Amino acid sequence: MMEQAKQKMSLAAKINVMRASVMGANDGILSVAGIVIGVAGANASSYAIFLAGIAGMLAGTISMAMGEWVSVSTQRDTEKRAIAKEAQALDDDYQGEFEFIKNKYMATGISEALSKQATKEMLSKDSLDIATRERYGFDPKVKTSAFSAAIASMISFPIGSLLPLLAITLFDPQIRVMATFAAVVIALAITGSTAAALGNANKTKAVMRNVISGLLTMAITFLIGSLFA
Repeated sequence: MMEQAKQKMSLAAKINVMRASVMGANDGILSVAGIVIGVAGANASSYAIFLAGIAGMLAGTISMAMGEWVSVSTQRDTEKRAIAKEAQALDDDYQGEFEFIKNKYMATGISEALSKQATKEMLSKDSLDIATRERYGFDPKVKTSAFSAAIASMISFPIGSLLPLLAITLFDPQIRVMATFAAVVIALAITGSTAAALGNANKTKAVMRNVISGLLTMAITFLIGSLFA
């Protein structure tokens, strides 16, 4: 039982890091692409574009890492409060929690007798974890790491940022905007597909959403930059 819990925690931790990595790379691509395309739209020099992109990369790296840290830490704090609240509820009104879980099982179509038996057996083994899971919808045994998520974002954001930054600065000024558009679309298709795979979502829809959001971001920032050319 303990070995299964450890494996589950390990899997959850890996998925959490992978999610943070993919989202960090995706935000890096999109954020820096918007910045450099906007500056390029104003007919700025390659140096000015590169400087703006580097500034956006550094700011975004710190922001993403801190955002992941705060988000996951807040989630963990909320889960800890829920566990403490459920522990108190079991002490004060065990029968009430028993009835809640039994009725929840019955709502899925299980007979009252079987629901009562299942609830009794499950609560007899690990009452707090089971009651918390059924009441609040998360497994107390599954842990997420704020530190791992923050580090993953801190690494993946600048890696994702490099693509639009290099495309806009290395290509000839006559084609650099279109080349960056193309490079970003391909990269967003990859991150969108990866994110969908991690979440068991529809890959086509995820890729379309990601690519469309990227195109709109770059088009709008380029238009705004052009107004100041």
